[in-house]
Amino acid sequence: MCAACGQNTHVPKPDPPRRFAALRNPDCRPYLFGAALAMMADNIEHVITYWVLWEKFHSSALAGFQVISHWVPFLFLSVFFGGLADRYDCRRVIQFAQVLFMLVSAAWGVLFLTGTLQVWHACVLLVLHGVAGALWGPGEQLMLHDFVGDEELPSAVRLNATFRSLGVLFGPAVGSALLLGLGPTWGIFANIVFYLPLTLFLFRTRFTGHTRDGGVPRKRVGIMDSVRVLREVRADHTLVSMIILGGLGSFFVGASLQSAMPLFAQDLGSGDAGTAYGILLFANGVGGVVGGLVLEATGWIRPTVLSAVISTGLYGLFTLCFAVTPSYPIAVLLLVAGGVANLASMSVGQTVVQLMAPPADRGRVIGVYGMSANGLRFGSGITVGLFGAVVGIHWSLGLSAAALCVGTVLAALWARSSAPEKTITS
Repeated sequence: MCAACGQNTHVPKPDPPRRFAALRNPDCRPYLFGAALAMMADNIEHVITYWVLWEKFHSSALAGFQVISHWVPFLFLSVFFGGLADRYDCRRVIQFAQVLFMLVSAAWGVLFLTGTLQVWHACVLLVLHGVAGALWGPGEQLMLHDFVGDEELPSAVRLNATFRSLGVLFGPAVGSALLLGLGPTWGIFANIVFYLPLTLFLFRTRFTGHTRDGGVPRKRVGIMDSVRVLREVRADHTLVSMIILGGLGSFFVGASLQSAMPLFAQDLGSGDAGTAYGILLFANGVGGVVGGLVLEATGWIRPTVLSAVISTGLYGLFTLCFAVTPSYPIAVLLLVAGGVANLASMSVGQTVVQLMAPPADRGRVIGVYGMSANGLRFGSGITVGLFGAVVGIHWSLGLSAAALCVGTVLAALWARSSAPEKTITS
């Protein structure tokens, strides 16, 4: 009550965000399940094709190319694909990506069936698979925003990351079952079915990725326009800090942790090496799933720059401790904790970037983030993999995780040098 005018000046507090808001949304919910199945199909293809390629060619160089081909398209094409998502109907962009995934699986099946697979075939298909993944990313983020709006976007991004983690977690198990039960040829053909639910759902939804933008003019897609967006992003220290944080985790740890897991299972030595490896791999994946569900249920982490910094720093710290611990049970716990921190870091960073991006350039800005957070994953093969061949895997992972922690502190200082902490209401 205002003493001078006698009017009630009390401003009610906004309602707290709904828990599992994206799952309560009838438009977003089927997308999340469809995306989980498509991500599972992505990993099933890896399981089947990597096994066949190793059995047929026994090429370490080809094994290395498998990682590079998956992530380099994100590095070079994410901004351009973000421009496509900005200009066109995101439903069709994502469907094109899903169809490309299916065509690649079908091509593998034909080559397996006819016995005509050659190394150059494999290289082309591996690159096309990576291109499909890069094309999917920006359009997906715009669709999530369109489904739920600003207030519930943190829930949508976090749950989408959680459902994708489910796909990654179950993909190897289902892929192994298809490989053993149907064989590689019919297993890869059967894998096409898992891409269909998401593809068909996008014919039914009315959302395009742009319905909430209020008729913002759509700019043409071009290389120079992508350069313009890169220049504009560079001027915003908060956006730059989020992009740097995503890139740091990818470059210094990224995809190398899974490939290094057999060596850690052997060195930690807990009973059967195969069982130890399976448990470590499962712990690494389950952290993202459990973490996403816990964070969504509790609302502990809000989408702020500080949250992204803390969660990225914890991811580096947990990884560092994992690299040096001699205890197998502690290593399992550290992997789970690291999975929670990594999911929090990526989902918070992606949310902040989306909400700060201008509507007309949202896809391109997301593409810049994807270029860093996904495209730089190939670098972990150098920082952990190749460096590990020189100094040992424990040292290389430990030093890389330490570099991640230092880089996180520097990114936080960079963000603070320009503006106060920006909090996104959610």
